[in-house]
Amino acid sequence: MDQSRIRNFSIIAHIDHGKSTLADRLLERTGAISERDMRAQLLDEMDLERERGITIKANAVRIDYTADDGETYELNIIDTPGHVDFSYEVSRSLEACEGALLLVDASQGIEAQTLANAYMAIEAGLEVIPVVNKIDLPAADPDKVAEEVATVIGGSSDEVLRVSAKSGLGIEGLLEAIVHRLPPPEGDPDADLRALVFDSYYDTYRGVVGLIRVVDGEINKGDAIRFMAADHDLTADEVGVRRPAIEPTGRLGPGSAGYLITGVKDIDLIRVGDTVTLSRSPAPAPLAGYAEPKSMVFAGLFPTDGDDFERLREALDKLRLNDSSLNYQAETSRALGFGFRAGFLGLLHMEIVRERLEREYDLDLVSTAPSVEYRANLTDGTQVAVHSPQDLPDVSSMLSIEEPYVKVMIITPSEYIGTVMELVQGKRGEMGEMTYLSPERVELHYLMPLSEIVFDFFDALKSRTRGYASLDYEPSEYRPSDLVRVDILLNNQSVDAFSTIVHKDKAYTYGRAMAKKLKELIPRQLFDVPIQAAVGSRIISRETVKAKRKDVTAKCYGGDITRKRKLLERQKEGKRRMKMVGSVEVPQEAFVAALKLDDE
Repeated sequence: MDQSRIRNFSIIAHIDHGKSTLADRLLERTGAISERDMRAQLLDEMDLERERGITIKANAVRIDYTADDGETYELNIIDTPGHVDFSYEVSRSLEACEGALLLVDASQGIEAQTLANAYMAIEAGLEVIPVVNKIDLPAADPDKVAEEVATVIGGSSDEVLRVSAKSGLGIEGLLEAIVHRLPPPEGDPDADLRALVFDSYYDTYRGVVGLIRVVDGEINKGDAIRFMAADHDLTADEVGVRRPAIEPTGRLGPGSAGYLITGVKDIDLIRVGDTVTLSRSPAPAPLAGYAEPKSMVFAGLFPTDGDDFERLREALDKLRLNDSSLNYQAETSRALGFGFRAGFLGLLHMEIVRERLEREYDLDLVSTAPSVEYRANLTDGTQVAVHSPQDLPDVSSMLSIEEPYVKVMIITPSEYIGTVMELVQGKRGEMGEMTYLSPERVELHYLMPLSEIVFDFFDALKSRTRGYASLDYEPSEYRPSDLVRVDILLNNQSVDAFSTIVHKDKAYTYGRAMAKKLKELIPRQLFDVPIQAAVGSRIISRETVKAKRKDVTAKCYGGDITRKRKLLERQKEGKRRMKMVGSVEVPQEAFVAALKLDDE
């Protein structure tokens, strides 16, 4: 198709503002899918996405639309996730487009992630069409929200489209706006082939399927192609488009988006962000790829059955193809055996990955408490990255330890400003600027340690603002902090799975809470089990799990007290000897439950 009739665009918004529902309506109106096959959240293919009502994976689909001017246009839609943890998916999707639909819920107004995505699209040089969704809701105030949107991205509120993705109201006007307001791609059909791999997934039968956007030139079935970053030559076995079912076309021209199958099973050969070119006439320079995603949160993933280690490795390899922001390396724990230390973009991302591993690959996993990447400055002038408490060098060899700080943006109704400020200050946050988006809504900027956000900050923010506040954050810098490692000792032996790095002021609280929790969880043994929390060599808290005891004095009916005491002393001595040789059995549930300490 002629490039002038191609439109590539993403749908971006905050979580739960109706992106997937809008994509459903666009597919329905253009007849891309029959009524019989239609279902809600059609592009959300994972069960997990449908259950939770959130998009995890960006998904690309092509539809044909005949506009009022009688011309048929090719529209390539990319439905993107809305949660801050998946903003990497959004940034990749925007690279493959010329325009974006910025969707805002008419009853909730602009949220933090809306702003973050809008700025991302503007920086990428895209044409943004603002759209107010859910105008048919009783609580909707489309005019006020349209004013807010116009203030943020510029222009007048009259340019903001008003639709209801649920009922289909205003969809025709939106399709016309896409055709007339978004620019067509500007690729050179005669140039050497350059196509960007913006996503990929693993198919059990076909191998790796890469989703590509052709920038210059064209790709045909049977072409000998080269992946420039991987420096590997392959053959294009099949090229085509998704409507949303896979449809082989045999050719993709400049400006088009579609899929490419090479039959390759090795998942490292096709990387997201790579440039595809022809082997016989390679392009002089690759396309600008993406900035590598930076893991924000680290946690250990261990199979409950040690024999599943290899299965876990394979599952992570396949999942990484589907989710290029995941990275991991093998790790050994004395308490949990062999497993992997994995890096995630946030807590939701970690939860989703774990759930996908358990569901899709039938694994039973234990994950350790999440931590962030610290940097230790040593006395010999070197710097070491610390991903887990076990990696922390000895105190005597350390000059200082730095922790990551993030720029936080919170949007909240103005009546909750006081409670939000109190919460953030309790989490060591530093106030930045404050902007009123409207008389009722305020945008707050803070600088905060990432470790304070990772655990329960989001939940606390939501509960204090009755669910109205929204949060977005991005990495900022590393700063020296007063941090210590809290070790948990069972029977005088450190258990690495329970160790954590916390701020000095919170060490006592954490140690005490963990010791108390473990006392409830560890079953009674044949000897007393001391549970201690320690910072270095200093014990800061102690609990004891009392031993199971047999009543050895039961046979002494009355009689001399010294006789009873002698029997009890003998029992005590036996317990002491057992303690010297015995090891504490910690049930699997204890690990899981203890790691939920921070949720409470």
